[in-house]
Amino acid sequence: MMRTTIPIFTFIFLCCAALVSCAQTDKKHKSKMDKETASTALDESNVDTANTQVATFGTGCFWCTEAVMESLEGVKKVVSGYSGGHDPNPNYKAVCTGTTGHAECVEVTYDPKVISYADLLEAFFRSHDPTTLNRQGNDVGTQYRSVIFYHTDEQKQLAETAKAELDKSGAYANPIVTEITKFQKFYPAEDYHQNYFANNPEQGYCAFVIAPKLDKFKKVFKDKLRKHI
Repeated sequence: MMRTTIPIFTFIFLCCAALVSCAQTDKKHKSKMDKETASTALDESNVDTANTQVATFGTGCFWCTEAVMESLEGVKKVVSGYSGGHDPNPNYKAVCTGTTGHAECVEVTYDPKVISYADLLEAFFRSHDPTTLNRQGNDVGTQYRSVIFYHTDEQKQLAETAKAELDKSGAYANPIVTEITKFQKFYPAEDYHQNYFANNPEQGYCAFVIAPKLDKFKKVFKDKLRKHI
């Protein structure tokens, strides 16, 4: 019995068509991810900061913290940056060495009539592991420390109370090591770090680390999320 064969040019054509089809599928998937992420991105243009307050937190990688805080109703603006160190001109490369003393953190501008500082503290503690000293997952160094930079005495008191109550409740198997220190100065990170998750949803770290973490956070904080998320 004669075996049926496919002419070589036909075979090449079919392979190319399959590759194009896969590429188009991936492109559509990426486009869908981009649209979904963009639809939940916080509009930080022309933010009216009247009657707002500022909170500064570090939970490790600032890409994660920014995405989490931006999802909350009442948060007007979130800026990724550096704080708590001695270098007067910090940049990402220097901070990553762990020698500047700065922590990766976010500056959160929020409306206290919509969301309280206590709510932000709850989001802070629930969005990372506050029991690992100078470490979050594979990110190791003082730049990844768990830290609250308080701006007022009231913020300090609320932060210390929240930390003590969580420790007492046994919410974590190990003691909380979150640093609570007075805010001195905040240095905005380079432009490409701002809204990193919203601008790079398909990037590996965003897709496999931040996205699942954000999804989990949204399930816990569904009553405090921005309405259109």
